[in-house]
Amino acid sequence: MKKGFLLAIISVFLFLLLAACAAPVIKKDLLARGLRDVPIGEIANHPQKYKGQLFVLGGIIANTTVTDKGTFIEALFMPVDDKGYFKNEAGEGRFIALWPRANGILDPLLYKRNRRITVAGTLAGTKSGKIGSANYVFPVIDVQQIFLWKETYYYPPSYYYYPYYPYDYWYPYGPYPGFGVYW
Repeated sequence: MKKGFLLAIISVFLFLLLAACAAPVIKKDLLARGLRDVPIGEIANHPQKYKGQLFVLGGIIANTTVTDKGTFIEALFMPVDDKGYFKNEAGEGRFIALWPRANGILDPLLYKRNRRITVAGTLAGTKSGKIGSANYVFPVIDVQQIFLWKETYYYPPSYYYYPYYPYDYWYPYGPYPGFGVYW
């Protein structure tokens, strides 16, 4: 009895330990060398100071455009942790990730609006643009590695009818006469 209980405790401990050690989403050497804690506004305002430096940035895609130079991804900045996962903080500002044409193109149907990405790359400069009627300066990152997060879906709850069961619970009969196929 004691050996079985001890084995169960050790198994649970090892499972929790392995679950806590999440794998990084970007190569470890890029994560170790890359800057993560610099605000996008600081990079956009002082591009000479950061030009050529390696950054690891998270973002939510706003727009994807394929050009002769490569694929431009405009993204809303989101801070990432030391493994490339999103922190529970809201970011401010946008950046442009440039995937070089020599590496192929990124499909705009996959890299579409509201998808999350983590990128590692060097600051190439800035680009002027507009959001609505306001003018902005976007840092341009030459991407060395990019990670596209899985899409998350939201399913709204079923409408609840009396006696407080979801409509799907009663299907195909329905909670009231006239709702189901057999009434």
